[in-house]
Amino acid sequence: MLVGSNGPCISVSGLRMDYGRVTAVDGISFDVDYGRVFGFLGPNGAGKTTTIKVLTTLVHPTAGSVSMFGKDVVRHAKEIKKRIGVVLQEPSYEGNLTVAKALDLYGMMWGMPGERRRDRARELVEKFEMQEFANKKNDELSIGQRRRVQVAREFMHDMDLLFLDEPTVGLDPAARRVLLDYVKKHVHGGLTVFFTTHIMEEVEYLCDEIAIINRGRMLAIDTPAGLKQKYGGIKAVEIKLKEVPAQSVMGIIRQVAGSNSAVEVPAEDTVRIGSQNAQELLVKLIEALAARSVQIESVSVTPPTLEEVFLTVVGTATTTTATNTNTANNNSRGRAV
Repeated sequence: MLVGSNGPCISVSGLRMDYGRVTAVDGISFDVDYGRVFGFLGPNGAGKTTTIKVLTTLVHPTAGSVSMFGKDVVRHAKEIKKRIGVVLQEPSYEGNLTVAKALDLYGMMWGMPGERRRDRARELVEKFEMQEFANKKNDELSIGQRRRVQVAREFMHDMDLLFLDEPTVGLDPAARRVLLDYVKKHVHGGLTVFFTTHIMEEVEYLCDEIAIINRGRMLAIDTPAGLKQKYGGIKAVEIKLKEVPAQSVMGIIRQVAGSNSAVEVPAEDTVRIGSQNAQELLVKLIEALAARSVQIESVSVTPPTLEEVFLTVVGTATTTTATNTNTANNNSRGRAV
C-alpha cells in the first residue's frame, strides 16, 4: 500500500457526467490523500454512485479529468483496476458457490498462490464472523450475510484503494462494527478508502474528511470537526448552578441570551440555552452570573451532530436552488408578458 507518495491518491477536477439531457454530476472537484478515509455524502440521487462509477473506470466522464495514483482513469483503466477494490450498492455474489469457495475463486482470479489464498480466506471468514455459514451457498444466505461476503472478498487481494458504496446495508450493528473496524485497521496500514453511507455514526467513526454533494454539485468539503464548526447551527449551553434554583436567575439568563435563544429548565438547578453562538454566549452568561455572585457548579456546550450539519448543508442548498428557480421562472413570465 502506498503511503507518502507524491500527490493525492485521487484527483478530480471539473468532473461532469451527463446521461442524455440529465446531468448526474455537474463539475465537481476534490482530492483524496493517501491513507485516508474520504466520506462522500449526499441524499439519494445526489450523484454519488455515478461518481464512483467514473472513478472505478466503469463509465467515461462527459467532461473534466480524473486521475488515481497519478494516472488518468480513462487512459490507464486496466492498470488502475489492478490496484483497487470495489463494493457497489448492487448485490454481487456467486449464488451456487459456498462462501469459502467463492472467496477462494476470487483469490484465484487475482492470481494468488494456493496456500496464501486459503490462508487469506480463513482469516476473512474469522474476521467477518462468517464461520457459521462459510459452507453454505450464497443463495441460502440472508441479505446481511451476503453483504459481508461481498465486502470480505475484496480483501482477498492486496489493494491501494478501496471504494465502499453503502457497504453496511442489511448489516446488524455488531456486524457493522466488525466491518468498520476491519477497514480502519487496513487504513492504519496505508489503505485509502472512498466511502459512502447514509449512517452518520459510521462517518463520525471512520472518516478523516467529508464531501457533501447534492444534485450533482459539491456543497461542502472539510474534516468532520471543520464542517461542524462551519455549519453547526444551534448548539446547547447548559449551566448547573450551585445552591441556587434556576428560576431565580431566569431574568439574567433571558437578558443575556436574547429573544432568539431557546431557554429551558431541565432540572431545578440547571438551565439549558440553545444558541447559534454558544461559545460566545457561555462567556457572557458566566460573567453576568459572577457579577451577581451566583455560583456555578458546572458548564457544558453540546456540539451539533454530523446529521444536523448534513441536513443544514443540503437543506440550505435546496432552498437556494428553489429560490433561484422561482426567480428565474418569474423573470421568464415577466419577459413573456
